[in-house]
Amino acid sequence: MELRVDNLTIARGGVPVLAGVHFVLPAGRALVLRGPNGAGKTTLLRTLAGLQPALSGQISGAGERIAYAAHADGLKAMLSVTENLQFWAEIFGTRETDAALDAYALRPLAERMAGTLSAGQKRRLGLARLLVTGRPVWVLDEPTVSLDTAAVAQFAAALQTHLAAGGSAVIATHIDLGFKAATLDIASFRAASTLLAGASDEAFL
Repeated sequence: MELRVDNLTIARGGVPVLAGVHFVLPAGRALVLRGPNGAGKTTLLRTLAGLQPALSGQISGAGERIAYAAHADGLKAMLSVTENLQFWAEIFGTRETDAALDAYALRPLAERMAGTLSAGQKRRLGLARLLVTGRPVWVLDEPTVSLDTAAVAQFAAALQTHLAAGGSAVIATHIDLGFKAATLDIASFRAASTLLAGASDEAFL
């Protein structure tokens, strides 16, 4: 099932930032969002994930099909690496965590408390959560932040496996992930900065 965005207008702090956004993302494909800082990439991703409403337009093929990973890693500091993955597997109604541990080389850290991990290790664990959701559409905001070269390669491999299995992904990133993906320059959808009376959302970029 494809993810479709039609004539979408979104706002930040009541001010429209993007208007007329449209794209179709088929199963098995990735879409990379491009644009300068503050252009609205995070706001668009949050809207796709259902965390804030659009001002107008339509999104189809999202809802419960979306797994969202933002700047926060979503970890429980007092749970181990394995327990964190098990927690999220239960939340999403899945049981398999072995593939997630292996994909990000987390087995040597399996019994470590998440709160004691380095920034890069936390990021790897946060991304590993995607693999236990069972959800086909990944919406990712700068997923490679804090990752070293080896971990970026792990992420790229996990993403390619996800796509090969029929999943899809929308990714805001400034780096080259090492494989071909469609790109969308959101600067072309920049809206006139007109304050809408009564409109509200959170102040995210």
